[in-house]
Amino acid sequence: MPPRSSRPVDNFDDDDYPAYTMGRAAEMIGAAPAFLRALGEHRLITPLRSEGGHRRYSRYQLRIAARARELVDAGTPIDAACRIIILEDQLEEAQRINEDLRTRGGTS
Repeated sequence: MPPRSSRPVDNFDDDDYPAYTMGRAAEMIGAAPAFLRALGEHRLITPLRSEGGHRRYSRYQLRIAARARELVDAGTPIDAACRIIILEDQLEEAQRINEDLRTRGGTS
């Protein structure tokens, strides 16, 4: 995925820019690289790959991984933690759509 802008500084503000290697990403969330691989196997996050085939993670993906780690650290099995996060995301999206419809419906 090419950067959205030709200015490299813009990538610092882009939550979706795959800036972090697996090792750095694991360090940032306080987990082992195997944890990040497991999240990928459960299809919670799908890191982009560098030209050399190495996994690269975005800040957005790291926030999701950190949430998964919180749940797992609290005793939730990893497959259940992934499902919970997916359902939380779906609920948030449904609430946003509902609010948009409510707002549009009230101004028509």
